[in-house]
Amino acid sequence: MSARTLPLLFLNLGGEMLYILDQRLRAQSIPGEKARKDEWTDVDRKRVMNDIITTMFNKKFMEELFKPQDLYSKKALRTVYDRLAHASIMRLNQASMDKLYDLMTMAFKYQVLLCPRPRDILLVTFNHLDAIKDFISDAPGILNQVDETFRRLMETYNCLSDGEFQLIRQTLLIFFQDMHIRVSIFLKDKVQNSNGRFVLPISGPVPWGTEVPGLIRIFNHKGVEVKRAEFTTAGNYVTPQREGSFELYGDRVLKLGTNMYSVTRPVETHMSGSSKNLASQAKENIAPNPLAKEELNFLARLLGGLDIQKPAGGETGFRLNLFTTDEEEEHAAQTRPEELSYKVINIEATQEPGRRAELSRILGEMEVAEPRPDSAEKGEDLLALMDGL
Repeated sequence: MSARTLPLLFLNLGGEMLYILDQRLRAQSIPGEKARKDEWTDVDRKRVMNDIITTMFNKKFMEELFKPQDLYSKKALRTVYDRLAHASIMRLNQASMDKLYDLMTMAFKYQVLLCPRPRDILLVTFNHLDAIKDFISDAPGILNQVDETFRRLMETYNCLSDGEFQLIRQTLLIFFQDMHIRVSIFLKDKVQNSNGRFVLPISGPVPWGTEVPGLIRIFNHKGVEVKRAEFTTAGNYVTPQREGSFELYGDRVLKLGTNMYSVTRPVETHMSGSSKNLASQAKENIAPNPLAKEELNFLARLLGGLDIQKPAGGETGFRLNLFTTDEEEEHAAQTRPEELSYKVINIEATQEPGRRAELSRILGEMEVAEPRPDSAEKGEDLLALMDGL
């Protein structure tokens, strides 16, 4: 596995999360002068987007993220996005958060599968960052944070070989290989089958630097071409006009990673309901995890640099529903298998700044244990317990 995969996975999934949240917040926004206290306005939407992007591109967080390291479990990464989604006044219940994460992962999986060449995963990432910059175009301070990450990406990945990008792509595909969640947008566009597997095209532009298939050249031992043979292909291939730009500003050419929710479309996902998929997910959650301590240490390093914005004074968080109605959201929460619920890890955390730097070392020495029954009244999840970091 590649030790350079984590930043690309995090940034692309984060970009998809922002696309979905922006679309749903716009759909539920009420004009400011007409909105009640508990209803969303466009001002609230911008505040949520700014807060999440500020947290996502925190300098210390990015420094930890770009350190060479292996990917951790889906559960560990899911915890990071849980925290990011609640980095502002917005609140999602478990069913909506599940749906959000499903949409994020399936969208990026599709983009990785369709990348013409492994190096183009970087162009997909740049497309996400370009769109994120549009979200905060009127906030120069946050924009500078995103540009700094842009420069860090170019510095880290522009020098990698094609073989290293191939290893990154394989690492991403291994991460996504058991995810076959049906998404309405993909089903309507006929790019996903009813079993949740994607339909890959056999036509279109070939990767930059390659030729349209259909010609075989035969060379002798001196490297001189001595014979040619043509064959018929099943697809309709074309040569790309130009390569996408890997610079800070430029035409990426590749459209993968752009905002597919920019056109008014419902954000829906239909769970496949496959007992096989549920069983495999349940097994991952309930089986003993030998890397539990390392994953907790990993989360401590990542989350240690995040400063979460808490509602000021008596301000309460606004609830966002990713389902069409509250009844659908409630039904999804009730039908969620019990074994897929995230278990609580209780941590003694302090808000003293001097203690933050020691958290990784302390957690590395801790044993991860299940909470005692008498601690049920402290039913805070990991994200809430780490708010003081």
